[in-house]
Amino acid sequence: MGKNLIIKHIDELQDDFNRISTYIGENPELGHEEYKACKVLTEELEKHGFSVEIGICGLPTAFTGTYDSGKEGPVIGYMSEYDALPEVGHACGHNLIGTMGIAAGIGLSKVIHETGGKVIVFGTPAEETKGGKVTMAEAGIFDVLDAAIMVHPLDNFVKSGTSLAMDAIQFEFFGKSAHAAASPHLGINALDAVLQTFNSINALRQHIKPDARIHGIITEGGKAANVVPDYAVAQFYVRASKREYVNELVEKVKKCAEGAALQTGAEMKWSFYEFSYDDMVTNSPLSEAFNKELLSLGVNEEEILEQKNGSGSLDMGNVSQAAPSIHPYIKICNEAYACHTHEFREAAMSEQAKEAMILGAKAMALTGYEVLTNQELLKQIKEEFKSNKALA
Repeated sequence: MGKNLIIKHIDELQDDFNRISTYIGENPELGHEEYKACKVLTEELEKHGFSVEIGICGLPTAFTGTYDSGKEGPVIGYMSEYDALPEVGHACGHNLIGTMGIAAGIGLSKVIHETGGKVIVFGTPAEETKGGKVTMAEAGIFDVLDAAIMVHPLDNFVKSGTSLAMDAIQFEFFGKSAHAAASPHLGINALDAVLQTFNSINALRQHIKPDARIHGIITEGGKAANVVPDYAVAQFYVRASKREYVNELVEKVKKCAEGAALQTGAEMKWSFYEFSYDDMVTNSPLSEAFNKELLSLGVNEEEILEQKNGSGSLDMGNVSQAAPSIHPYIKICNEAYACHTHEFREAAMSEQAKEAMILGAKAMALTGYEVLTNQELLKQIKEEFKSNKALA
């Protein structure tokens, strides 16, 4: 009865959810500037009895929407993303993700007095740039969750899998300027230190694990060819499948830069110039529960693909370190459009995408219902999460 009621309510509200998704898609806003999206999402939550708090964790467009049954029980969290990309707008389908999160929360709230527990919708800004979930995870707001669920649009149904942990590290080198022709012996070449850093890292790559990646750019390399550069900057992403190995690699990369400074006589200063992302750890029992709900909603088992090893980095990884989490993908188009393209942006505004969004919201809500009512599933979810934390 409870699941049928969830489906009924989401179907009845479908027009509202489609309107919200279209509005966000037509009004793209960059990270930490998503005021319109934040307003329309939170107003819908308030309309359905959620207690809303905006500007949490010092982020002006982050929010929580909480619906508490008043009875003891698990806490289910749904993630909403709603930031756009420069120039291409919602070419990652965050207009769908943001709406799916509130739709799932609202759907589950309609039966939560029967089940007990609590549902929280988290508005998580700036996924594409600053990783709002990183700041929120550091503040500890996901620690209360028994399940953290979000769904991302794609050109296929794909099971929740992994992502790479990542640090973004910057090296500044300070040398001494001199005329490159008349008195080069008086200069200390900061650009040479950058180049030596790259050479050392290139040699290091021969001795790193296959899942690891180190890639970088030079953002400052001098102002004129006839002046010895006294300031140069290099930035690198260091990635691996596990946070522990990223930490180890970062130390080795620092040694490369330290060595370059020694060789050239330059001074070196390092810093993390973006947030650090943890690896995504999918909770298997929670993932299996979500996949079962997709099947119950009419998706064929052969349509749901296994995820290949994650090659990118997600701020949902930081959530997965704090609470049992999943990050599956749902099919919104028949063509193999890549995310962050004009084609995918158009696909995310299509009728097919809206139907997929409603399907995803139902699967998310039904999964939450299973966690609230199935004690054996909740036990399995908690045991695996605890085991993974012990291994970390």
